[in-house]
Amino acid sequence: MRRVCFLLKVRPERLAEYRERHRAVWPDMLDALRRAGWHNYSLFLRDDGLLVGYLETADFEAAKRAMAATEVNARWQAEMAPFFEDLDGRPDEGMRPLDEVFHLD
Repeated sequence: MRRVCFLLKVRPERLAEYRERHRAVWPDMLDALRRAGWHNYSLFLRDDGLLVGYLETADFEAAKRAMAATEVNARWQAEMAPFFEDLDGRPDEGMRPLDEVFHLD
């Protein structure tokens, strides 16, 4: 299983709403993520808007493609895009995995 970590930046004026939206992620979005192979998926948000995402998956590119093929993901990405700074396109297209340099089992 590959561990994937990525960073994005939420607009400071949208932090409260971003947090609220993630307290009620659509059930069909959650189902799509699971079916696409996203495991142990977490988002961590700092008060300045730094968003750290973490997930585990067998194949990150395949998992992203599987999500991109779903209608629910298109709707979710369209709704989430205005929350982010410095994106060219959809938020899921802005996820650039960080290099893992250490891991303790």
